Amino acid sequence: MTSILITGGAGFIGVHAAGRFHELGWEVTVLDNLSRQGAPENLAWLQQTWPARFMQADVRDRDAMERIVAELRPDALLHLAAQVAVTTSVEDPRSDFEANALGTFNMLEAVRRQSPRTFFINASTNKVYGRMEDLGVVERNGRYEYADLPCGVSEERPLDFHSPYGCSKGVADQYTIDYSRIYGLATVTFRQSCIYGTRQFGVEDQGWVAWFTIASVLGKQITIYGDGKQIRDVLHVGDLVRLYEAAIAHRERVAGQAFNIGGGPANTMSLLELIAQLETILGKKIPLNWSDWRPGDQPVFVCDVSKAAKLLGWRPSIPVPEGVGELIDWTRANRELFGFLS
Repeated sequence: MTSILITGGAGFIGVHAAGRFHELGWEVTVLDNLSRQGAPENLAWLQQTWPARFMQADVRDRDAMERIVAELRPDALLHLAAQVAVTTSVEDPRSDFEANALGTFNMLEAVRRQSPRTFFINASTNKVYGRMEDLGVVERNGRYEYADLPCGVSEERPLDFHSPYGCSKGVADQYTIDYSRIYGLATVTFRQSCIYGTRQFGVEDQGWVAWFTIASVLGKQITIYGDGKQIRDVLHVGDLVRLYEAAIAHRERVAGQAFNIGGGPANTMSLLELIAQLETILGKKIPLNWSDWRPGDQPVFVCDVSKAAKLLGWRPSIPVPEGVGELIDWTRANRELFGFLS
């Protein structure tokens, strides 16, 4: 039976990926330290849905990762475990480095030493490109846009780590690519942009689509950092999991490469546009607080997803209104999961 190990597997992307690969008949092992808000609830949901194999461990523990990879020797390893918030990285850069840079290094080393045939997928971030201040940005129709990049940012864009989070994820990104070059491992890094979906316990400093939705449904305060006109290309988690499937199916085609992965130009949304959509659906005015821009925040980020389309035949398929509507329904039906916000 084909097998996969998912680190950070109790996160919202992790449980969606685990469920999908289980449906495909794979042997799935979920690894998580359960430190993030919502992880125990996601794990409980996953294990109620099907008998998931779970290992509680931390990717910062080198010896544990070596033992687990040696025991499982998985066909694929989906590395999602990470510290995910820019603001947290600024407050505690050492912990951020240990989780993201050292944690990824530990996983790569475990694969190199214990299971070199394993296909290694690293979840990276658009933050490896920094603020991209040299790109022309214009304001049109109450939102920022690139002046001359109609297809978005390609993988040819130079890296420019900005913020401790950008640095730690950038280190992981580059190690993933280099372990293919130097050691011949089959690895790929996906520079992901604004993934959203159900079972995402978004908070103010990470997961803005989910956080705005949850806060709006529950009547919690929302703070806009910057002016709210900044746009992102948002991608539903279901589309992301389809990408992971495609990459595993074509590992030789993508090994040693990086891909920008988001909703692309067809799925962009500003912060204020999401607020307006939520107000329309919920039938109420949403009060807002305002604050300064955060370190490394980009006024615009939109992925050019043409490389993934060309090599993997993959494109986003779930429209933003449909995905946000699903997220609202899930939040309304699971209010009891958000007691930590009271």
